Amino acid sequence: MKNYFLPGLFMSFVLLFSASGFSQQSARVFDTEVPGEPNKEFQFLAFYINQGVSSNFYPQNEFLRGQVLGRMFGRNSVMTSDTATTGYIEQRLIPFFIYQPSLFDGKAILRAVFEIDWTWGDVSYGAGPNQGGAISGHQVNLQTQNIEIEYIPVPGWSFNLGLQRMFDNPYNPYRTLADKMLENGFRMTYFGTHAVGLTLYRNADFHRFKAGFFKFYENEIFKDDDVNMFEFQYERNINRLWRAALSSHYVRDRGNGRGGVSILGQGLNSQLTEYNGVFRFKFGNAPYEADVVWLGTHFSRNADYMIDRFFLNGFFNYNLGVVNVLREAGWRKGADIGGFATNLRMGYRYGQTLQDRFTFDLMYTSGDDNGLDDRRYSGVMTGNTWAAPGGFFINSGAYLLFPHANVVNRFTPVIADLSNIGYGFTGGTFNYSKGIIPHRLHAKVGTAAAVSNATPIGGGNFMGVEANAGVVYNLGPFMSLELHGAHLWLGDFFDSADDRYGVAVNGGVQGERPVNPWTVFVVYKWLMF
Repeated sequence: MKNYFLPGLFMSFVLLFSASGFSQQSARVFDTEVPGEPNKEFQFLAFYINQGVSSNFYPQNEFLRGQVLGRMFGRNSVMTSDTATTGYIEQRLIPFFIYQPSLFDGKAILRAVFEIDWTWGDVSYGAGPNQGGAISGHQVNLQTQNIEIEYIPVPGWSFNLGLQRMFDNPYNPYRTLADKMLENGFRMTYFGTHAVGLTLYRNADFHRFKAGFFKFYENEIFKDDDVNMFEFQYERNINRLWRAALSSHYVRDRGNGRGGVSILGQGLNSQLTEYNGVFRFKFGNAPYEADVVWLGTHFSRNADYMIDRFFLNGFFNYNLGVVNVLREAGWRKGADIGGFATNLRMGYRYGQTLQDRFTFDLMYTSGDDNGLDDRRYSGVMTGNTWAAPGGFFINSGAYLLFPHANVVNRFTPVIADLSNIGYGFTGGTFNYSKGIIPHRLHAKVGTAAAVSNATPIGGGNFMGVEANAGVVYNLGPFMSLELHGAHLWLGDFFDSADDRYGVAVNGGVQGERPVNPWTVFVVYKWLMF
């Protein structure tokens, strides 16, 4: 009988030493070779902002210290003062978590976006949004912005499903820079927020479109008491320079003002409208059914500022509809709706960078002289009727007369909505900026002015004129340190204490005009990749 033990033992030692030698050799090779591409299935992006603010306006209501939205001199109790000056520091982080599994070869993407805000020193050891900056922290304050899935069946087509960005232009908001979204389409003046729904995007070489459905409010699941929106936009390149689009939006409101922001509610007859600076349909507690349609067009020339030095864009949007109200005798017409807004923005880039330019931004929105006395509202309607905020005009270059984007917990411009509480307005801005050190240091100066298109009782039409300036120093890619300031001289529009639209024009000050508002703020921003 042969002895198999010794040959087997010998082979075991050969394999052991071979494996040992191979592993050592592999380690040496790994140390000298360039590593492969990292796993890109998971990505983290974030936007961080810190700002210190001083101003002479603040909410009189002590319960609104944490977060204040809406129109200055509106229901949010924000007033100006000639004796008190604010001083505070705010902080915000918006993290993006993106998962794109290789199993689906880039065709499926999960995005989750959150928001964490506070004012330094506010509260700790509690729960609630927009707070948590006091000593020890320990605040439960994570807010959900987006949780959505994007599916790309073939190149150029994409479906977005879930809680997502709802912007009023035809571009995919997750594949388009923010500046382009704010300077084209309807510029988020009508709809600029987040909502649950389904959107379909088509992006081809010379045309693109968007079709969407959004659920604003469900209320009771067994009743027809929802608020839904449907939209469609189509844009086409006419030639190298020009683009033009057609759009439609439809909101079917059966919510009767229920749901919405805290105790304010939402919808045409809610208190939310008075906070947001929106026209309020005073139907009391009577149930209503509203159908509102927006039909519009927008266009642009040299939208990406790359072909020549001139750029131009604008829009026209007409909102129409009908509101029926339930009375004792049954359903009766509460109001017809018919109003419009038009915008024209133009400019010239005289230097080598995008900061070397000047711009004019003009806006006209129709107003209503008598409210619902004639059972017709001839002003503008936007998403601010249902959300806080639901639409905003943040890139005009103004800081006080119109809203701006450098905000965390306090968002209180004089004109917070295109409707201007139903009066409408004609106004605009002029801005001049220069790259002092190209791509490193630039500055701007600007002005803004507006008149109301309907006249409040006891006041005039002139709303005011603003002067502003800013300096931005880029510390690195997408990281900047900024200093801004503005002063607004109020006009005779604010001599009026007229409250026929639900809240006094000047915040209820009788017999005198409010103090002129001013603000100064320093900002640190970092967009992380």
